[in-house]
Amino acid sequence: MRISQDFAPQGPDTGPASGRRPARGRAGAALTAAVAFALLLTGCGGGNDSASKPAKSSADADRVEPLAAAPAPKLPVTVDSADGKKVTIDSTDRIVPLTGSLSEIVFTLGFGKQVVARDITATFEQAEKLPVVTRAHDVSAESVLSLKPTVVLADTTTGPREAIDQIRDAGIPLVVVDPAKGLDDVGRRIDTVAEVLGVPAAGSELKERTEARIAAVQKTIPDHTDGKKPRVAFLYLRGSASVYLLGGAESGASSLLEAAGAVDAGKTSGLKKDFTAITSEALAKAAPDAILLMTKGFDSVGGMDGLVKIPGIAETPAGMDRRVVTVDDGVLLNYGPRTDRVLAEIVEQLYAKGGKGQ
Repeated sequence: MRISQDFAPQGPDTGPASGRRPARGRAGAALTAAVAFALLLTGCGGGNDSASKPAKSSADADRVEPLAAAPAPKLPVTVDSADGKKVTIDSTDRIVPLTGSLSEIVFTLGFGKQVVARDITATFEQAEKLPVVTRAHDVSAESVLSLKPTVVLADTTTGPREAIDQIRDAGIPLVVVDPAKGLDDVGRRIDTVAEVLGVPAAGSELKERTEARIAAVQKTIPDHTDGKKPRVAFLYLRGSASVYLLGGAESGASSLLEAAGAVDAGKTSGLKKDFTAITSEALAKAAPDAILLMTKGFDSVGGMDGLVKIPGIAETPAGMDRRVVTVDDGVLLNYGPRTDRVLAEIVEQLYAKGGKGQ
């Protein structure tokens, strides 16, 4: 996140989660839209008391918060993989999650000590010292197999297919999970991972905690005194790669924006796809009051001063008011146990006077 969904934090001259330099110019940006979306998709204590606690601040966003008690798996279990396979898991001693968002769920369920590798998109503190076995969704089967995993978790955007097949051919249980596209998918993803790990009760606990915290954040949204919801455009930017994309109905951000009491400006302006190249005409039609950005994307164009130099931005209400909302790349669209923190960041910045760009 969708990037799971997962979006790899990259340097300013690289594309979303790919680790490769995308094509330059507007034509190149348009060609990367579908890729950007696919990769975007593949980024507290237990108990009732903690469930109602307010979301953590951005200073805590680089850590996950495991459940208070580490669950004891009941194995073996046989589960349905999203790619049509039936997979039996006998051990969770050595776990390899192949996306950042799946890593987040595994760690939060209390299995951090059993995780032996990570995807480049798993940027939170507890995972940062683990060996990296992928570059975005390009999996190194050899690297995975060298760590002798007992279970591997992937999602439908993970590849290449040959690497997935190679891991399975080596006899390793590998479960593919459908990516999340919005808040409605958070509970499903948690339940699925918990089932794979043999801890369905812990999954229910984490799901309830996460949903309660999201609901608590939504209660902090101020009333719209003028009756109008703020229009927010989600932009995907990589400045030195000349990638400038405007999110539409399928970008993955709509659910977050709507949960924050806002309107997805790209979606409501008629953009039905995931991303489209930014044009002055598209921005004028979207007419955003604020712009949602990933932090590295904002930095890649030189911050606010650079953002308003992109054709069409300065003429929007958001550009004129210098009003932006930024959230860390590795968590924005993960739709998982930290989504309450993401939502809290958006609400805090969106309804602060002048926004973060002032």
